Amino acid sequence: MFQIGPYTIPGQALLAPMAGVTDRPFRQLCRRFGAALVVSEMVSAEQHLWHSKKSSLRRDHTGEPAPISVQIAGTDPHQMADTARRDVAHGAQIIDINMGCPAKKVCKRAAGSALLRDEPLVAAILHAVVGAVAVPVTLKIRTGWSPGTRNGVRIARIAEDCGVQALAVHGRTRACAFRGEAEYDTIRAIKRAVSIPVIANGDIDSPAKAAAVLHHTGADAVMLGRAAQGRPWIFGQINRYLATGIVPDEPMDTEIREILLEHLRELHGFYGETMGVRIARKHIGWYLQHRVGGETFRQAFNRLEYADKQVAAVAAFFGEQAARSCSV
Repeated sequence: MFQIGPYTIPGQALLAPMAGVTDRPFRQLCRRFGAALVVSEMVSAEQHLWHSKKSSLRRDHTGEPAPISVQIAGTDPHQMADTARRDVAHGAQIIDINMGCPAKKVCKRAAGSALLRDEPLVAAILHAVVGAVAVPVTLKIRTGWSPGTRNGVRIARIAEDCGVQALAVHGRTRACAFRGEAEYDTIRAIKRAVSIPVIANGDIDSPAKAAAVLHHTGADAVMLGRAAQGRPWIFGQINRYLATGIVPDEPMDTEIREILLEHLRELHGFYGETMGVRIARKHIGWYLQHRVGGETFRQAFNRLEYADKQVAAVAAFFGEQAARSCSV
């Protein structure tokens, strides 16, 4: 449990913002399974994109519990401040600033983790956004631009000086992207250098790994991204392990079936049938990637074009799996 401004975050397992993944249906599912805080998909500060369908969907927080955290990305301090004000007007209760994304399409615009090369610009953006809104501002960074320039501690101190109220740190540099293993020594150094909450991110894929990273870094919480794809229940597993030391069992197939079907219906309802059917395909791949027959099913599922066919196919797949288990 820790504070971000007036908000008490009631746990130590948080959902990382991921473009194309952490939409409203997925955020709500992860919250229900124990994620103490979820962060929306990144919203661009480029004003010509504000009225696009994608941006409108990313600003839809209907039915979400407080605090609603919205991530923004950009390079111009004034645009970032304007975007923050606009998102607060649309319901954001925490503004999160993206300086951690390593994607080329983001970094080629000098946004995301590319900003870590320009510490004065980092300060200008943070100062502008903090000054523009009355809600807490948080920041997500990497440990630096490259292994030779790990300036995460300096960035963290700049953030604290500018009024940022919590900091999430991915344990890789921008140059590393998602290659190799995350390193947590820099996160530990950052935690020791600032007094604001620090959230450790990167390669945390199990309750035991979450506990080990918390112990090593002294961080206030951990943030999961890729490990939650197809496993929204991992947050509850981490919560239980941290509280009891007991390694939780994986959900039974009947539970996974119901979770998946619920997720499908929420995607179809949120996006509409055409877009929802398309987006559901990647989620199915994540849910079933380690299951016997999962890849064959995914290939067939990707050819389905109607919501009811997707729902029926998933129900049939799990029915076949149950029948196969009974016959063994």
